[in-house]
Amino acid sequence: MIDYDPTRPKWEQIAEALRARIASGELPPRTLVSEVQLEAEFGVARGTVRKATAALREEGLLITTPGMGSFVADQPSTT
Repeated sequence: MIDYDPTRPKWEQIAEALRARIASGELPPRTLVSEVQLEAEFGVARGTVRKATAALREEGLLITTPGMGSFVADQPSTT
């Protein structure tokens, strides 16, 4: 679990943590991002996790396939 900043919504802080993991390569492309695991790790409700993943989906960092789950999107090369 992380130490939450009480002045910011938890879903924003979770999205920020996941964004950093994706950028660092800790969560490489095509990795499954499990809502159940995120709930347990961050100690929050499913709705909070879904807000965080929805924000990352809007940014193009996650792709969600119905019936399969959310996966880290392939990142465009910066070369």
